[in-house]
Amino acid sequence: MLEDTSMIPKLLVSSEEAAWEGMSLYAYHEPKKIEGWIDAGTLDSSLTLVTRGAVHLEAKPVNGAWKGLQLHQGEMLLRPGEPRPSELRWQSLSSEPLHMLYIYLSPALLASTAEELASCDPAGLTLVERSGFQDPLLTQIGLALWQELEQAAPAKLYAQTAAQMLAVHLLHNYTSLPGNIEEDAQGLSPRQLRHTRDFILAHLNQDLSLEMLAQQVGFSPYHFARLFRQATGESPHQFVLRQRIERAKWLLRETDMPLAHVALESGFATQSHLTQVFKRYLNLTPRTYRYDHSIRAHF
Repeated sequence: MLEDTSMIPKLLVSSEEAAWEGMSLYAYHEPKKIEGWIDAGTLDSSLTLVTRGAVHLEAKPVNGAWKGLQLHQGEMLLRPGEPRPSELRWQSLSSEPLHMLYIYLSPALLASTAEELASCDPAGLTLVERSGFQDPLLTQIGLALWQELEQAAPAKLYAQTAAQMLAVHLLHNYTSLPGNIEEDAQGLSPRQLRHTRDFILAHLNQDLSLEMLAQQVGFSPYHFARLFRQATGESPHQFVLRQRIERAKWLLRETDMPLAHVALESGFATQSHLTQVFKRYLNLTPRTYRYDHSIRAHF
């Protein structure tokens, strides 16, 4: 057990309350030095990204030998699931704060993705450990997920799409059998697109999931998200969010519905969530939008 509180990592963001499926994310402001930290082990595969600073990290199985590596800003450590505990210690190599992002992907997510895409036995597709590498796409997704967790109501649909992208990219590039992942060339038909759009509009005030949307047209979640973006230029999350903004704008213009009810009818978690999204995308609050429209309507 660590007795010095200066050696305790400070949590910056966590996905625990968001309850994302198949993936969890944590970001920490790490101490300059740490000794005797016991990692209990997990079956989840993990991706560690140094977002600020640099670190010399050493790990060993309990009663085993130490193995060390260095990670600098923008570099990553990929580890397949390891259920056995290990001991960790590290030393910061930089004068600036050390920030590290940890993403965990469940075995079920990786297995289901491999089963959908693999041209070989998916049981043979296992991630291989790598350290000190850079991958712009993994970095982009990780930082975008961090940013999403800083919002008032992190979007489950966004997280599900990102988790699928992470799983596919890792299976494409970091497995024991690279080159055995194939993409389905089939696209969404105009009829499927119309059906998906109609379903979204009819259920905007519900908690839409990637699986729910994919089921409407008979695709797997990953294939649906990829084909939907190809057909529309938007991810499912972007499309749903835009429709919710448009629904809220209509309700603000055409009704006297209280803002809290406008938020719920448009699919936002709370009134504050609606306000946050309006500020981000329209640069004004829902109340200001309603007031400005009522003023213009009288002239």
